[in-house]
Amino acid sequence: MGGVRELAAPFVVPGPCGVAVRDRLKHLTPRDEEVLRAVGEHQGRLASRDLRARCADGLEHGKETWASRKRGLTGVSSSRIAGAITKATRDQWALARRCQAAHIQTLEAGIRTLRHRLSLPIGAPGTKRAPGGYRSKGEWFHKSRRLAALEARHTAAVRDRQAGRVRGVRGGKRLLDTRHHLTDAPLTEGQWRERWEAERWFLAADGESGKRFGNETIRVTPDGEVSIKLPAPLSHLANTKHGRYTLTSTVKFAHRGVEWADRITANRAVAYRIHLDTGRGRWYLAASWQRPVVQTIPLATARARGMIGVDTNADHFATHHLDPHGNPTGEPRRFSYDLSGTTAHRDAQIRHALTRLINWAKSAGVAAIGIEDLDFTTEKTREKHGRRKRFRQLISGIPTGKLRARLVSMAAEQGLSIVAVDPAYTSVWGAQHWQKPLATPKRKMSRHDAAGIAIGRRALGHPIRRRTAPPPHDRRDRAGHRTAQAPPDVRGHDGTRPPATDHAPRGVPPNGTRKRQPSASNTVRDAPSTHQWVQDPLMHTG
Repeated sequence: MGGVRELAAPFVVPGPCGVAVRDRLKHLTPRDEEVLRAVGEHQGRLASRDLRARCADGLEHGKETWASRKRGLTGVSSSRIAGAITKATRDQWALARRCQAAHIQTLEAGIRTLRHRLSLPIGAPGTKRAPGGYRSKGEWFHKSRRLAALEARHTAAVRDRQAGRVRGVRGGKRLLDTRHHLTDAPLTEGQWRERWEAERWFLAADGESGKRFGNETIRVTPDGEVSIKLPAPLSHLANTKHGRYTLTSTVKFAHRGVEWADRITANRAVAYRIHLDTGRGRWYLAASWQRPVVQTIPLATARARGMIGVDTNADHFATHHLDPHGNPTGEPRRFSYDLSGTTAHRDAQIRHALTRLINWAKSAGVAAIGIEDLDFTTEKTREKHGRRKRFRQLISGIPTGKLRARLVSMAAEQGLSIVAVDPAYTSVWGAQHWQKPLATPKRKMSRHDAAGIAIGRRALGHPIRRRTAPPPHDRRDRAGHRTAQAPPDVRGHDGTRPPATDHAPRGVPPNGTRKRQPSASNTVRDAPSTHQWVQDPLMHTG
């Protein structure tokens, strides 16, 4: 097919490399909360100061500057706290650089589209691969102004990147913007201020292998007792020896608690983070640790027991079960979710839908789930989709990154693998080759259900299209056999067609034998025939 881009090969997605669990710190005394707030505020100021210093260094940052910053923080905290702060600063600066590069790519894509459309005559029609000209002179004028604005932004962004200048916000840019829209949040100024300060606190500690219970700064014993190593200026707040403060609350990780207990008993590294949910007024302790990298199973092993093809949409997963040969089995299944509301509500909806999907995959007996390798980073600009605002909002609302991370981690716990495939043409080809053949009066096949079959077949290594019809009779010698025919060495492939005697092609019996008596010669047209038609009754079935 002309214009079809080269498709990427399917691959097995590597499993998760880390684990994170959390528990609530219940029954904290006012003294406990006062100490936690004081430590969080003090270390948060140090983290903000260190981030500012790191951004000022730009591309001139090196081991010497890092060591100098860490020495400066050690005197007002501790060596371990200083190491945790400088590491968090490094990660935030690196994330800002990656976001800066992605922003530049988005600007370049928009500039290319605008230049192309502005170069076309007014009202020029578009094609499948490229948009056409603008509808009116007024729209052309406004888009030319937008092109100039994007070019100015691109120039400034490239200049910042070359100079190593990035912009970051401790506490989050989204929360900072919320300050100007408190009515829409809805939040009062005091509520926003409390949330802003809590987000800027720093109450975290990296784990250390070989140290007692895997962490010297925030220590959690097997009994759930939590103690914190206070920074030097706040050492007077300690209630136990060695400058530590022990909380009255205890924790017990219900999820993966046995795995966590095994790690701290063996003094293996566990990182902790304490944070305050200002909306609920609750304190939480999160524990995280790394897992050794597990070798993914071969692709052939993942395909051995069939596949569950999953088509990701804005409000549901459209799935279908396929056997190892790519044949759809059973009925299509849908797992709905609602991505409106708060972030917590959206996360809960995705987890619930993925749980039902994984449970169904386990009951179906497959070893892997096939899903599209979606990435909408360059697909939601208004320069590309024009006035299709609802479509831009639709693809922007699909949480591709979170969905992939959650699906991989949840499937790994159930012993399932994830096979990622190229998403190109799955909806179009699925609807073309599978939607109508599988539809019955009692079963409706949607475009999304057919796309799930296409994704599953691509994950299994089969072509999306079904076996095509044979070429016309007048072109059989020139056109050859079916374009999607099984090779001769595959069991069950179509063999050579039997001789077609004097029957219609559909009525040819498997062995090619005649099913009627020979008729009289038609050379004497007025001679009555002495034979009667003896037609096999099977010829009229169906």
